[in-house]
Amino acid sequence: MPLSKDLLEILACPKCKGDIRLTEKEDGLICDRCKLLYPIKDDIPVMLIDEAIRIGEK
Repeated sequence: MPLSKDLLEILACPKCKGDIRLTEKEDGLICDRCKLLYPIKDDIPVMLIDEAIRIGEK
Protein backbone atom coordinates (compact mmCIF):
# COMPACT_ATOMS: atom_id res chain seq x y z
CA MET A 1 0.00 0.00 0.00
CA PRO A 2 1.63 3.28 -1.09
CA LEU A 3 1.92 6.26 1.23
CA SER A 4 -1.04 8.60 1.10
CA LYS A 5 -0.68 12.11 -0.30
CA ASP A 6 -1.91 13.50 3.02
CA LEU A 7 0.91 11.76 4.90
CA LEU A 8 3.53 12.91 2.38
CA GLU A 9 2.36 16.50 2.81
CA ILE A 10 2.93 16.51 6.57
CA LEU A 11 6.20 14.54 6.70
CA ALA A 12 9.42 16.55 6.90
CA CYS A 13 13.10 15.70 7.04
CA PRO A 14 13.98 15.03 10.68
CA LYS A 15 17.42 16.60 10.22
CA CYS A 16 16.61 19.96 8.56
CA LYS A 17 12.79 19.99 8.84
CA GLY A 18 12.66 20.60 5.08
CA ASP A 19 10.49 19.08 2.39
CA ILE A 20 10.88 15.48 1.32
CA ARG A 21 9.76 13.70 -1.82
CA LEU A 22 8.96 10.13 -2.75
CA THR A 23 11.48 8.24 -4.88
CA GLU A 24 10.45 7.13 -8.37
CA LYS A 25 10.31 3.51 -7.20
CA GLU A 26 8.32 4.61 -4.13
CA ASP A 27 10.79 2.78 -1.87
CA GLY A 28 12.07 5.79 0.03
CA LEU A 29 11.79 9.48 0.82
CA ILE A 30 14.45 11.95 -0.29
CA CYS A 31 15.54 15.21 1.30
CA ASP A 32 17.30 17.14 -1.46
CA ARG A 33 18.72 19.69 0.99
CA CYS A 34 20.45 17.11 3.23
CA LYS A 35 21.06 14.59 0.42
CA LEU A 36 19.51 11.82 2.52
CA LEU A 37 17.23 8.96 1.57
CA TYR A 38 14.92 7.63 4.25
CA PRO A 39 13.91 4.05 3.36
CA ILE A 40 10.36 2.75 3.40
CA LYS A 41 10.19 -0.72 4.97
CA ASP A 42 6.96 -2.72 5.04
CA ASP A 43 5.05 0.41 3.89
CA ILE A 44 6.37 2.42 6.86
CA PRO A 45 8.81 5.31 6.34
CA VAL A 46 11.86 4.98 8.59
CA MET A 47 12.44 8.63 9.50
CA LEU A 48 15.52 8.11 11.67
CA ILE A 49 18.63 10.11 10.78
CA ASP A 50 20.86 7.15 11.74
CA GLU A 51 18.97 4.91 9.30
CA ALA A 52 19.12 7.38 6.38
CA ILE A 53 21.31 6.70 3.36
CA ARG A 54 23.55 9.43 1.92
CA ILE A 55 22.87 10.11 -1.77
CA GLY A 56 24.42 12.23 -4.48
CA GLU A 57 28.01 12.12 -3.21
CA LYS A 58 30.87 11.12 -5.45
